[in-house]
Amino acid sequence: MSNGQHHDEEPLFEPARVAVRPGSSTAAVHGGAGEPRAWPRGTSTPVFQSSTFELDERAYEDIVATGGERTWWYTRLANPTVDAVAGRIAALEGGEDAVVFASGMAAITTTILAVTPPGGRVVSARELYGDVFDLLRQTIAEAGRTVGFVALDDLDAWRTELAGADTMYLETLSNPMLRLADLPALAALAREAGAVSVVDNTFASPINVRPLEHDFDLVVHSATKYLNGHSDLVAGAVVGDRDRLRPVRELAVRLGGCLDPSAASRLDRSLKTLALRVQRQNDNAAHLARWLESRDDVEAVSYPMLESHPSAELARRLLSGGGGMVTFRVRGGDARSAEVMNGLRLARQATSLGGVETLISAPHNTSHLGLSLQEREAIGILPGTLRLSVGIEDVTDLVDDLGQALARSAAPVAVNEAMS
Repeated sequence: MSNGQHHDEEPLFEPARVAVRPGSSTAAVHGGAGEPRAWPRGTSTPVFQSSTFELDERAYEDIVATGGERTWWYTRLANPTVDAVAGRIAALEGGEDAVVFASGMAAITTTILAVTPPGGRVVSARELYGDVFDLLRQTIAEAGRTVGFVALDDLDAWRTELAGADTMYLETLSNPMLRLADLPALAALAREAGAVSVVDNTFASPINVRPLEHDFDLVVHSATKYLNGHSDLVAGAVVGDRDRLRPVRELAVRLGGCLDPSAASRLDRSLKTLALRVQRQNDNAAHLARWLESRDDVEAVSYPMLESHPSAELARRLLSGGGGMVTFRVRGGDARSAEVMNGLRLARQATSLGGVETLISAPHNTSHLGLSLQEREAIGILPGTLRLSVGIEDVTDLVDDLGQALARSAAPVAVNEAMS
């Protein structure tokens, strides 16, 4: 039952009343499948907290006609609440459809395995979230796929490595150094090579850029982060054309990494404020990045909208905003970075990101703990590096908090240096 419809009667879902190309805020509130016709027209999506659904004659007909795809008979396969949030995420990214998962890693793992056949090859950017780097070089390789890594901005290396490859994988803004992918150029290289292009858009969010509009095939998200934005659930998603998503959906059903309906309901609610939250985080992060760059006890700052960022011109062309992540390096190495974090009164030390509260972490002992010192330094994670996930607090309070923490820590003063 593709598209959530019975094959010979009116749709089960009342279609959302939005334009073909709604704005981001409109898509966040109204995009997606709407609500089941059999239920009262509420202003929020009902929670179908049921593991299974009654099988009547029509259900059996649908199962036979569609092979069970999107038929509501068992929640591991499909669920009305889960389908509704998938539709909303698809609308935000400008895709035809989406599959949602119990975590971002489940979405990434399932997608890569589904689009890369056994014996196939994945070419990935070297600059990645640490667990995904380990996933590719260990788990995916052990599953019979070969994996190659290239620098995100080395287009010649991408062209060479993609020859004969099945899959391209990268992050829109790399974790944690915030290097920006040249999405149109990389999508063109993937098409030239006949590879499926997959991009993780978690850091940027669909409010700041929609990679499908730059010809990427699939977009993945850790929906735990900005899409949810309240640090109270774990989820993942992949968005794209229905035909491209079909093998991903089939493998997701077999592997069983489905999203629970109650988590889907909370995610659906959170998505409605995505545009508002991200705009505030864009503004706060840009302000903090400029302020940090002005300090002599901060060696370097990476933020896409700073003139000092190596991709500043590309960022102005591709991004509507720089996002809520700011990565900076304090003088004094990792010992001083720990002092700074311990001295914060408002921002919290935690390894996640994208929530309404400001979080800070040191990548060397959190997100990239599994990498060696040499591997971290190769992607720019030098001693003293901190990753700041900026929330929606009053920015003056965030400046005051960072200022007092930096002042209280022992800090040699010198001239700012550019981030390598």
